[in-house]
Amino acid sequence: MMAEKKEINYSKWLKRFARLFSREPEDRDALIEILRNSEHRNLLDPDALLMIEGALHVSEIQVRDIMVPRVQMIVIENNAEPEDILSVVVESGHSRFPVVGETNDEIVGILLAKDLLNYYADPEKDFDIKDVMRATVFIPESKRLNVLLREFRTSRNHMAIVIDEYTGVAGLVTIEDVIEEIIGEIEDEHDLEEDEVNINNHDNDRYTIRALTPMDDFNSYFETEVCKYECDTVGGLVINAFGHLPKRGETIEHEGFNIKVIRADKRRVHMLLFTRVDAEVSTEEIAKK
Repeated sequence: MMAEKKEINYSKWLKRFARLFSREPEDRDALIEILRNSEHRNLLDPDALLMIEGALHVSEIQVRDIMVPRVQMIVIENNAEPEDILSVVVESGHSRFPVVGETNDEIVGILLAKDLLNYYADPEKDFDIKDVMRATVFIPESKRLNVLLREFRTSRNHMAIVIDEYTGVAGLVTIEDVIEEIIGEIEDEHDLEEDEVNINNHDNDRYTIRALTPMDDFNSYFETEVCKYECDTVGGLVINAFGHLPKRGETIEHEGFNIKVIRADKRRVHMLLFTRVDAEVSTEEIAKK
């Protein structure tokens, strides 16, 4: 009798367990809610949750949402000398570059920085960029990121040129840009080198500033009192100015500066370019705005 009772209770427990895990989420939002509840109950690591959410969202994101705009593309001219190309490679820290013809709309190939090694191994050898550049992959702005990632993996290409509806060059996108939408910002040795200083002063009143720079440091550097009590970091200042989390390439004029987002992902802003709107405006006048 006791054995039968135990068997009945065991059967009921199995049925409850089955019902609990047989409920399928009705849509993607419901699935994400289940995953977030699992994270709250310590069944899922927070970093794993972010990556799963990123993987789910890439199918909703189009190339135009993450591409490097045409005006920000760093290109190599098809008649450039090796020394000139090397200086661009060193200054930018990039590994792949579109090669252009007469205009930036005429992309004739992709140059990999490592392909210059053969030339520098034998400088006496004649250099022709056509011998080393790779074929160009063109994609539309509307392509979904999950489709693009699959194509990158299949073709083993790491860069594609984005074209608009009129077949003009709209920008470029790399496999790193897509992966960052899933796992967050990827920083390499070049990024870390740039990030050693919070505020970098360039020519013509231009400054690259880390979003994590404390506002106290910003105000001390520029002798201002911008956002003194409302925000803690420059990133907070910029988000307040935009009224939303800005994407890479977005610009705004605020507090006497033209501010451009030059590095960001879907979770946070990383690096900003500040340019004085009027180089002759004094820091005292900027502080009063």
